[in-house]
Amino acid sequence: MRLWSIHPKYLDCKGILGLWREALLAKKVLEGKTKSYVNHPQLERFKEQKEPVKFIKTYLLYIWKESDKRCYRFDKTKIGRGFTNKKIKTTEGQIKYEFKHLKDKLKKRNTIKYKELMRIKKIEPNPLFKIIKGPIERWEKQK
Repeated sequence: MRLWSIHPKYLDCKGILGLWREALLAKKVLEGKTKSYVNHPQLERFKEQKEPVKFIKTYLLYIWKESDKRCYRFDKTKIGRGFTNKKIKTTEGQIKYEFKHLKDKLKKRNTIKYKELMRIKKIEPNPLFKIIKGPIERWEKQK
């Protein structure tokens, strides 16, 4: 499971489809509707919030908005209701790590998208996140 901190606009088709599925699974985990993935490290930052389900729904909403811009047909009703205007802090190190990780994937999978990302100077997060100074997050499983 990879719940990207970076903006979903950086993902290729395969990436955003995977993110949508994984974020929907994360929502089920946080709602207590499945026993799989309950201890997955990518969920830690959501579990730390007072209302984790609202945060994952908001995260999904931003994925849906990006998919809608691309004319994909993600089912918005799967998100449900109840969002938040609050942000989750994530570190500059995490954003840089994920962006490099994505570029490494795209170098093999989608060279057009990879070349597009090579021109990016300022990496934007998913709008749910606020970037703060710091290293890679403690929960990240580095390769």
